[in-house]
Amino acid sequence: MKRRRMIYEGKAKILYEGPEPGTVVQYFKDDTSAFDQTKKAVIEGKGVLNNRISEYLMTQLNLIGVPTHFVRRRGRHAPAPLDHRIFLQE
Repeated sequence: MKRRRMIYEGKAKILYEGPEPGTVVQYFKDDTSAFDQTKKAVIEGKGVLNNRISEYLMTQLNLIGVPTHFVRRRGRHAPAPLDHRIFLQE
């Protein structure tokens, strides 16, 4: 992935500026933690699995007419870009 400006980093993912205006790239990490961050580890492939699960769920929601922020998957760890202008409606 081309180096982009990081917007946010949390326990499970990192958000970067997207390639198009109004989009972000979401990168899923392999890091994991338990017991209020007292136990930390890296699980190889966790980010890839989380990426695929997210892609599947967002695609299924779109198929039944529920709008999501998902645009397309870019790579193993990063579905992208995500359109952060679209939110689930109640």
